[in-house]
Amino acid sequence: MTGLTHLDPDGNARMVDVGGKAESRRLAIAGGHIRMSREALAAIRDGEVPKGDVLAAARIAGIMAAKKTGELIPLCHPLALDAVTVDFVLTETGVSVTASASLTGRTGVEMEALVAATVALLTIYDMAKALDKGMVVEQVRLLEKRGGKSGDWKAADVPDRTA
Repeated sequence: MTGLTHLDPDGNARMVDVGGKAESRRLAIAGGHIRMSREALAAIRDGEVPKGDVLAAARIAGIMAAKKTGELIPLCHPLALDAVTVDFVLTETGVSVTASASLTGRTGVEMEALVAATVALLTIYDMAKALDKGMVVEQVRLLEKRGGKSGDWKAADVPDRTA
């Protein structure tokens, strides 16, 4: 169990002590997709969803969720985030989201980016479910991380982008 930082030597769950770690600039980018009917997608695109502006609500929900990650995921540290972004692309099959979180601190922001992406997608579902109850949230994953002791990482299928 030595490689699992959230377990003590006896195998009990614990919050990792990051107090002795050096601060560094950290960034994480996560993404996901919600697949839906053409009708639901058209309503989102055309601003005709009865509940209002779906993507605006999903953006705010994702940002708010990132800020609450430490309250939602039991062993996550509450973090003072420097920035959170949530962006959308309408595709042929639905809506893709990309969420980023960044800070200068002692622990990474991967969970904050993942929570932001997930809650943004769930908000899209909530706002458009009257149009399509069969929507599928899928492919939520970490796309990239920068900084920290473990260094930079990027999913093999993610194209290079400038910082």
